[in-house]
Amino acid sequence: MYNEEKIWIGRSGEEKVFIYPSMANRHGMIAGATGTGKTVTLKVLAESFSDCGVPVFLADVKGDLAGMCRPGVETEDMNKRIERFALNDEGFAFKSYPTEFWDVYAQKGLPLRTTVTEMGPLLLGRILGLNETQTDILTVIFRIADDMLAEDKNMLLIDTKDLRSMISYVTENCKELSVKYGNIPTQSLGVIMRSVMALEAEGADRFFGEPALDIRDWITRSPEGRGTIQVLDCQTLINNPNMYSTFLLWMLSELFETLPEAGDLDRPKMVFFFDEAHLLFDSAPKALLDKVEQVVKLIRSKGVGVFFITQNPRDIPDAVLAQLGTKIQHALHAYTPGEQKACRAAAQSFRENPEFDTYEVLTSLGIGEALVSVLDEQGIPTIVKQTKILPPQSRMGAIDDEDRAGEISRSFLHLKYDESVDRDSAYEFLIRLKAKEDEEVRNALLEKQREKEEAEAEKLRLKEEEAARKQAEREEAAAKKQAEKEEAAARREAEREAARAEAAKKKEEEAAKKKAEREEAAKKNAVKNAVKGVASSTAGTVGREVGNALGKTMGGSFGKKVGGNVGASLGRGIIGTLFKLK
Repeated sequence: MYNEEKIWIGRSGEEKVFIYPSMANRHGMIAGATGTGKTVTLKVLAESFSDCGVPVFLADVKGDLAGMCRPGVETEDMNKRIERFALNDEGFAFKSYPTEFWDVYAQKGLPLRTTVTEMGPLLLGRILGLNETQTDILTVIFRIADDMLAEDKNMLLIDTKDLRSMISYVTENCKELSVKYGNIPTQSLGVIMRSVMALEAEGADRFFGEPALDIRDWITRSPEGRGTIQVLDCQTLINNPNMYSTFLLWMLSELFETLPEAGDLDRPKMVFFFDEAHLLFDSAPKALLDKVEQVVKLIRSKGVGVFFITQNPRDIPDAVLAQLGTKIQHALHAYTPGEQKACRAAAQSFRENPEFDTYEVLTSLGIGEALVSVLDEQGIPTIVKQTKILPPQSRMGAIDDEDRAGEISRSFLHLKYDESVDRDSAYEFLIRLKAKEDEEVRNALLEKQREKEEAEAEKLRLKEEEAARKQAEREEAAAKKQAEKEEAAARREAEREAARAEAAKKKEEEAAKKKAEREEAAKKNAVKNAVKGVASSTAGTVGREVGNALGKTMGGSFGKKVGGNVGASLGRGIIGTLFKLK
């Protein structure tokens, strides 16, 4: 409860045990074995800080902190506790608290996202389970992305596909990048890539992205002035202890890096409860432990108080334990020599109370009881007090899914964080870069092909020219040969024509000669015929006369006629024969 302007934890006898709000940023611890009441103590503190106007963050590992958004319920046991503490006289009332629900898997709360860049290589290496060498390589990858970003190359690492693209880019350009950034073993790059893909299989694609959490959205108050309680559902996240612890450490780091220096305040700006805190330190590399120590030491000046909840104080390194001003130690079991040693160490960490043996009380505390030491107004640790812790005012236990969904949908942050945004980043840039390189390669191949085609075309042209030249030479030779042939043919034809002309001339001359001879013969024949005709006529006449004479002798006119014709023919025949003989 918030009482007398202080955080009222419980009673030690009749004395009230308080935490001064001005000392809450000196951090604290709630420790104790399972079932001793740590969760109730955590709820009482969270409610009190909220009433004080201080925003609170809670990691809900078991799901039983969600009931803070609903008023508590009267039970017989609760009424007895209220009566034992006389809380009705102090104004105790069951009430709900302003609560926001978050879930990195976006199942039981608003999506709680961050970017790969904001997580950083050290914390991301822890989540991925990388060894020191592989984490160093991851750091180099981040450095390359930062350098490319400085060159106006959009190499933002927002989600896991951006990281995978960056790893692939480094792998493909390993030889060139090793000259500037040192040796980058491809084996380590392969391990990192496989780890990223395994993380994606666990749901990393949901909590690496945007909109990333603006930690300032957690530092809010309700209209009544009470601090908002941010509840991160970790029932699924706790199944991956490395991821759980690293994610919470990232949130602490974000608070440290985001908030300005505040100095000493009358109350914290925010109180951060880190449940199952031992997971943060289990098997953590030195670099991570150094970061935790740095954040715990320095975040106080930013006005943030951190409470670690764990089973045994020895789970927390001494360097961190020394920074814790408020210590609430529930019962520890001491059955084995090791447990007894741990209990003695826990008892000795308190400022001794002369009224009781701290070790004996620590091992015999009942449920809801704790050994408490806080810082007084001067910052001095008080002596340890056996304290009965107050009951919470909100509901104990979980709420049903319908109530949770209603609270989530009514949140003023629902519109801001519910839908994911995938803006242009390394993945898209490298796709464009790859496309550009592929285009350049394609263009180079096309240019090479074009040059090859041009060379082949030139070769073909030269070949064609050579073929044309040879063809021209062949045609010229053929033409020359043809010309010669034609010339020879023409010459032969001319000779033949000349021969024909000569032959024709001779023939004509011969014909003329023959004609002349014929004409000469004709003339002779004509004369001859004329003579012949005359002779024939004369012979015929003579013959006819002779025949007629003979016919007369023979008697009659018939004999005269026959004798005349015979005589004429005979006369002509004789003349003809004579001319033939000529």
